[in-house]
Amino acid sequence: MKLYLTYFFILIFGLSFAQNKDKEKEQQLALENAKNYVYEGNELIDADNYINAEMEYRKAIDKAPSVVAGSYNLGNTYYEKGNYDEALYRHTEAAKNATSKDEKYRAYHNIGNVLMKEELCKEAVEAYKNALRNNPTDDETRYNLALAKECAAQQQQEQDKEEEKNDEDKENEEKNEDKKEDEKKEDPKDEGDQDKKEGEDEKNEDGKPKDEKDQGKGDKKDDKKEEGKPKPQPGQLSPQQIKNLLEAMNNNEQKVQEKINAEKQKGAKVKTEKDW
Repeated sequence: MKLYLTYFFILIFGLSFAQNKDKEKEQQLALENAKNYVYEGNELIDADNYINAEMEYRKAIDKAPSVVAGSYNLGNTYYEKGNYDEALYRHTEAAKNATSKDEKYRAYHNIGNVLMKEELCKEAVEAYKNALRNNPTDDETRYNLALAKECAAQQQQEQDKEEEKNDEDKENEEKNEDKKEDEKKEDPKDEGDQDKKEGEDEKNEDGKPKDEKDQGKGDKKDDKKEEGKPKPQPGQLSPQQIKNLLEAMNNNEQKVQEKINAEKQKGAKVKTEKDW
């Protein structure tokens, strides 16, 4: 029984060992194929054939994600051509798939360079810090980090000034609005004009203030009473004046006539009864 058990364990161990060997061979083959794809991609890059080169680099990543040379080399090529967005994407991909500190250090260093080209200094500072975490001895990364910090500080100052200016402009605008409101409250011009307008409405055609409603009604009645009478024209007597004048003249004429008759009666001779 023990012999059978021993033979059984030996068989299982042999199968596991064989499977591990096959797996190692597959991984080794995948790495070799990935390196070949990277090599083909590099050749295509030298020929300025970026589309096919990217295809070869992608094949390398699919075969062996740990082989970051494809993304890394393609990112460098885009960087040299000035395509910084694509370069940033490829180097970020390389940093994600990197398994060794050296690969991570190189990827983050190049990410910092791309961010500096894009004037994203604050983000570049963090990229260079990540590079130094994986390789603290690199002087070039330290130098770039110092430049990135200085650039980030300058950008922060400019941003603070801009925000301060915006705050001042907003404050001045609010003050001007408050001042206009105060002036509007203190200036009775509008109310005075309104009162003046109402006062003008209460004046009649001669410029005199109108009376109350009852008086206005009385004036209207007086106007109706005078409507039937002819209005005298300038330089002429009214009918009433003419009538009064004629009556006065008749009275005077009557008095004169009476006076004449009295004088005649006074000077007349008295007739006798004798004849001539």
